[in-house]
Amino acid sequence: MTRLRRALACERGYTLVELLQVTTILSVVLTGLTVLFVQATNAELQMNKRFQAQQEARVAVDKMRREIHCSSGISPTGASASISVTIPAQCPSAGGAAMTVTYRTVFVSTDRYELERQVGTGPITRLADYVRTGTVFTYAEPTQTSLGKLTVNLPINIQPPGAGSNWNLVADMVLRNTSRLP
Repeated sequence: MTRLRRALACERGYTLVELLQVTTILSVVLTGLTVLFVQATNAELQMNKRFQAQQEARVAVDKMRREIHCSSGISPTGASASISVTIPAQCPSAGGAAMTVTYRTVFVSTDRYELERQVGTGPITRLADYVRTGTVFTYAEPTQTSLGKLTVNLPINIQPPGAGSNWNLVADMVLRNTSRLP
């Protein structure tokens, strides 16, 4: 029993200063890890938003390309924020009757626009968001050597104006149903 008492009497615990030091070091390490995880989560969220905005733009241009290849005319010519596309009845997207489709950019906030599509006077469909400029369409009328051609330039950026760089989607679409000028 005396040996046990001596063994217990020799044991020392931690002092209050040692406990405070360990607690401080542990809190610094845990704070660093927390900051790291929060920044990684925010970076992933931004990356997903950027991907979704770019994917919306790709899908929008693909939908436009199908209709514009079949189109017989676009107005107005030159650079603009809105175009009207005349689609003949024989086109698959026309559904057997000639129609007019309007594509336009609509102001949302500073340096932010949405790309929209409207068939005739029907409902408006939002195709893409986070477009950085309103003038995205440039139409060149048919000439003696070429068919009508529409250029769509969509600068996409989810960050506030001036932050980061734009991702540009540029597509040239030829109107196959236009005629070259004599």
